Amino acid sequence: MGLFNVEFDETEIRYKRSNGKIEKVSWNDLKAVILRNTDSGPFEPDVFWILIGSKGGCVIPQGATGEKELLDRLMALPGFDPKAMIASATCTENQDFLCWGELDS
Repeated sequence: MGLFNVEFDETEIRYKRSNGKIEKVSWNDLKAVILRNTDSGPFEPDVFWILIGSKGGCVIPQGATGEKELLDRLMALPGFDPKAMIASATCTENQDFLCWGELDS
């Protein structure tokens, strides 16, 4: 197991932080998926998956154990925007990219 671990099942997504704290959000409650780029790298994580629900959420660093499997599942969400992922991959500034869902105003 790595320092950062994410897992999911058909009910929810769970992210276990290195301090043991668990963040989670249920698939039924998922409202938005954001990729956040920061200028914290290269010695600290600088890209994060932010999963937002009305009753919880997760902030998962890119490269977390289980990220590839989660990404496959997220990309299967109806309306997931792969162009936002591409824009994030080419971004060198602090910026958020909405990949799926809607943010409350």
